[in-house]
Amino acid sequence: MELPLGKSYIRLDQVNQEAIDKLILRVNSCTWRQTFHIQPISGLLNDPNGFSYFNGEYHLFYQWHPLGPFHGLKYWYHTKSTDLVNWKNVGIAIKPDDYFDSHGAYTGSAIEHNGKLYLLYTGNTRDENFDRHPHLCIAIMDAQDNITKLEESVLDKVPAGYTEHFRDPKVWKEPESFYAVIGAQRTNKTGCVCLLSSTNLLDWNFEGELATKLDDFGFMWECPDYFEIENQGVLVFSPQGLEPVGDLYQNIYQAGYVLGERIDLQRKELNHGSFIELDRGFDFYAPQTMEDPNGRRLLVGWMGLPGIEYPSDINGWAHCLTLPRELSVHGGKIIQKPVPELQSLRKKKAEAADRISNEKKGYDGFSGVTYELVCEFEQGDALEYGIEFCAGGDKKTVIKYDAVQGKVILDRRLSGKVIGSAFGTERKCHIVGNVHKFHLFVDSSSVEVFVNDGTEVFTSRIFPDRKSKGIRFFATGGSAAFKAVKWDY
Repeated sequence: MELPLGKSYIRLDQVNQEAIDKLILRVNSCTWRQTFHIQPISGLLNDPNGFSYFNGEYHLFYQWHPLGPFHGLKYWYHTKSTDLVNWKNVGIAIKPDDYFDSHGAYTGSAIEHNGKLYLLYTGNTRDENFDRHPHLCIAIMDAQDNITKLEESVLDKVPAGYTEHFRDPKVWKEPESFYAVIGAQRTNKTGCVCLLSSTNLLDWNFEGELATKLDDFGFMWECPDYFEIENQGVLVFSPQGLEPVGDLYQNIYQAGYVLGERIDLQRKELNHGSFIELDRGFDFYAPQTMEDPNGRRLLVGWMGLPGIEYPSDINGWAHCLTLPRELSVHGGKIIQKPVPELQSLRKKKAEAADRISNEKKGYDGFSGVTYELVCEFEQGDALEYGIEFCAGGDKKTVIKYDAVQGKVILDRRLSGKVIGSAFGTERKCHIVGNVHKFHLFVDSSSVEVFVNDGTEVFTSRIFPDRKSKGIRFFATGGSAAFKAVKWDY
């Protein structure tokens, strides 16, 4: 039996094992399989779900369509770690096999309560006319990772004033109650976030819409996440339908946040500043955060986007998750840094230091497929300086600082296989002051660049030829000094 790739709502148990094994063989033969990122064993991965710490371990779930690199019937897949670096695949966590999630177990979140982990998620259903009807659903995980779904959904009607695009609950606890933000679309086809409340995590009430200053900001807000950090309130969400403005909003869909006062739950109001994109790269969406036992606010995002084809599709899989990032607030914006636990991946080390002038140079030990690279520049009089990586022949990916424009630029025009070219081949952002530090995590088919210690981040999939291993440093229009250190992974 061949895999029924044209059938979006085929369940995994309707396909024989031989066909699944053939798919996994095709996936594992792909040269772009990642080495230190969470990725699906087959099929498509998208939104991170249920990011949490429970029973001495970090738990991450994600949306998973196992039968191909397209958005078919979604399961929750479970992976866990003791150190945020080495992740163990546990297996399927939630199957879409009840009346309330018959057409997909969609995005949700997790919270510990009474010694168990409660998973809140959206159950997707379709009626005989194929019209969508979402449900708020609950599953409960015990200390042995056994998961049991409640027999009924806990909210099965969309409140008046909103369409059936009503999904992605993110839960947190206040002293006396539990609350959740949920993404919504008003009947006038504009996006917003609504509030739900519960005293016991089992019975949920619709509180109303969360008032913000963004009344007409895209047609749907997906994957909202509210948290408080350094006595400030943060609402993260992924608005769909924003038009590009200069260098902003260049991807098909965006992911970002507003930062302001703590949420006023009585007035259902969030007083906040401007919307800021969390990531300036090509492939970042639907992030989710959690607070760990050390009080750190950690974030993981989907390294991909809906509506974009990727070169790994032909091998039967698509997408991965970003590396975990630690969040802080500085100067009215969120700073993202790679968690220090990642340093345990460091192996062979190479170092270089030089002053370069109107030239491009490589150095001993600076090449590879999977590595971490930290480079600090002193600009001198150079008009432009940066790094070419995954380079070979005329192929390369470039991260650079343009001193004339005052912008950091990621260029994947010559990265290898083309991705989403309709949305451009460069991503740029203005940065205050000079750029002096690029911190890169390069995997087989991705790069995450942390600029100036996480002031900005560029996350992107790239699909280079396996021979494209070069790393070159350059300066044009003058000179720049740099020092760099690289660790193989």
